[in-house]
Amino acid sequence: MSGAEAPDTVDGRRPLWVVPHEVPAIVPRSSRSTEPRWVGVYRWAAVGGDLLAAMLGVSIALLTRFGYNVGSGYLIVSSVLPLAWICAVSLSRGYDSRYFGSGPDEFRSLLRSGVGLTAAVAMASYVTKTEIARGFVVLAIPVMVGSALVLRYALRKDLHRHRVRGRCMHRVLVVGHRGPAATLCEHLESRPTDGYRVVATCRPRGDDRSNGPIQPEELDQPDILAAADRHAVEVVAIATDPELAGQSLRRLSWALEQRGIELIVSPGIIEVAGPRISVRPVAGLSLLHLERPSVSGGPHLIKAVFDRVLALGMIVLLAPLLIGLAVAVAVSSPGPVLFRQRRVGRGGVEFTMLKFRSMYADAEQRLGDLYALSDGNGVIFKMRDDPRMTPLGRWIRRFSLDELPQLFNVLRGDMSLVGPRPPLSEEVALYAADDSRRMLVKPGITGLWQVSGRSDLSWDESVRLDLRYVDNWSMTLDLLILWKTARAVFYGAGAY
Repeated sequence: MSGAEAPDTVDGRRPLWVVPHEVPAIVPRSSRSTEPRWVGVYRWAAVGGDLLAAMLGVSIALLTRFGYNVGSGYLIVSSVLPLAWICAVSLSRGYDSRYFGSGPDEFRSLLRSGVGLTAAVAMASYVTKTEIARGFVVLAIPVMVGSALVLRYALRKDLHRHRVRGRCMHRVLVVGHRGPAATLCEHLESRPTDGYRVVATCRPRGDDRSNGPIQPEELDQPDILAAADRHAVEVVAIATDPELAGQSLRRLSWALEQRGIELIVSPGIIEVAGPRISVRPVAGLSLLHLERPSVSGGPHLIKAVFDRVLALGMIVLLAPLLIGLAVAVAVSSPGPVLFRQRRVGRGGVEFTMLKFRSMYADAEQRLGDLYALSDGNGVIFKMRDDPRMTPLGRWIRRFSLDELPQLFNVLRGDMSLVGPRPPLSEEVALYAADDSRRMLVKPGITGLWQVSGRSDLSWDESVRLDLRYVDNWSMTLDLLILWKTARAVFYGAGAY
């Protein structure tokens, strides 16, 4: 946090310390727009992209199904369908500003709209006794949804580029005691693409001396509102604080609602994804429920079948490449084609992991002389310019081609396509109690560690990513990681 601390005052009282993160923007509330200008630009760009996607889907469906002999009835349907698509996206909250640029809800709304529009067309056809060609609907709506997803993704990436430069951000006032407020600030500012810029922190006066004779005074609603007006914020974020709960928090939300300010509350839970969190009313209270992570049962049976089917398909498809790499490794240097190493899998069961050999045959014997030169994270040995690497080995590691034989590990059931990094037994011996949760699922060829920097990560970061995967696993997450892996492999980030 930067800036000097200054007490905020209301009616002669000074209960709050406001820590500005930038020069305050004092703007009269009456002259402020309820939404930043960029929100309106993004929303209209989204509407335009969805309309373009709808017209594209309808045009392709008409030309494919009817050619140039289109009846007047289908021309009417084709004119109404784009407008119906826009209405469906709007009803699915696809133009809600809170989802712009962050989280999957923006894309989920498009998928829900596609399903809803298909159902609405079928129902309308049944009620009006109108025959609409199934081929037209089956082609038009999927193309519409797919095009909208691509255009919305491009729009989101453009917004992310602006946010990395510090533009198109939501101004945030963080309210809470020193520790929780600092933690919340750190998390909000760690990912600028989410669009939150903390402009000030509100803490009770005396909070810095809470262990001394002066106890911090309670956070007071009028003072929070004064700080929000003073810094022209669009979001008030409440850090975990028992003083701001129940009726006090309810009244604060009412007051912020009148000012057009969004209120978000941090429950203090970290590394838990949205699908595991739900809010349920119980006895007049809104209780936060955490679902148990899925580490077994039906979903993991689906994952196992998906892994084996896709691994078999990739082996068949990449057979020429696998044979060519095997021949190249055998010719490039003496030694076996495959490197076999014992790794620890699910439940602590060891297995033999396969890789194309990328080092000279005596690499293991030379390892002890190189430990002092490690570029790894203190636990895993890595060297950017490892002298044991063959010229071909450097190239196949650059594009992760040495890991292709692990597809056979997936077929055997030792590994998954996506999962935590398969550890060595000596690494497992160094695990803390929490780290052992990595062993609840099968290790993977790729994972969050693969798409987040690989060897450039510290040990703590690697463990944190693996635990996040275990706690928040879903097939959707697996598909997202597989999609991102292709980009990580292409650019070779962190591969050495």
